[in-house]
Amino acid sequence: MKDKRILFVSSEVVPYLPETELSSTAFTAAKNAHSKGVQTRIFMPRFGVINERRHQLHEVIRLSGMNLVVNDVDMPLIIKVASIPKERMQVYFIDNEEYFKRKAVFTDEDDELFSDNDERAIFFAKGVIETVKKLNWAPDIIHVHGWMASLLPLYLREFYNEEPLFTESKIVTSLYDNPFEGSLNEGLADKVKFDLGKNEKVATIKTPNFTNILKSAIENSDAIIHGSETISDDLTSFIEEQNIPVLEYQLENLKESYLNFYTDLIAVN
Repeated sequence: MKDKRILFVSSEVVPYLPETELSSTAFTAAKNAHSKGVQTRIFMPRFGVINERRHQLHEVIRLSGMNLVVNDVDMPLIIKVASIPKERMQVYFIDNEEYFKRKAVFTDEDDELFSDNDERAIFFAKGVIETVKKLNWAPDIIHVHGWMASLLPLYLREFYNEEPLFTESKIVTSLYDNPFEGSLNEGLADKVKFDLGKNEKVATIKTPNFTNILKSAIENSDAIIHGSETISDDLTSFIEEQNIPVLEYQLENLKESYLNFYTDLIAVN
């Protein structure tokens, strides 16, 4: 895997957000790959709870400045970057004043999902892809972590399917047992249709609950990793229907198993 390129896209990464199974695993997977000579880039949302001064975030002017269209509205994209201390790994932050300035991550003070989480997820997915295009950095593997990143596979496969930078990229999605209650905004499918048109894959997210958003990621991925020990029976059955490689939950040998999994995927034409 030395000198190969892996793009890690996660809704949460330590040390920028509190330690959870998801945020820790996303960091560890990137760190382990980086330590083996893999070229890595990490992308996450620039949530308002992230302390920019403490983590030394700074805006990258040459990457910022474009507008992304979300549901026929132009939304300015701001790109910030930081380095994880001691690891020499760059982390890119997708930012927008309206979507990510608030001092919270997914829910308000009453623990209710933000009504625009659907648009935040669309903006994040498109923001990552457009930024990687500007970097002209073609990844061999794109590893997705977290439900807010889970629209990325759909957009890569259907909206950016003719983008040559991603032609050879393999998409891996990690699944975690961290569901949210209820659904995102019921308009999500229509907002995605604005970009994709009458695409049959949009039907998967017509009811935009946690399970269906992950199903969308699964059906547009080349492989799946169980990031948690427990995955719902519904998702497990859906994965089996896709007939794609699956790496079961790893507790002891995450480092070797992930790298071997990446290697096997790249070897498949």
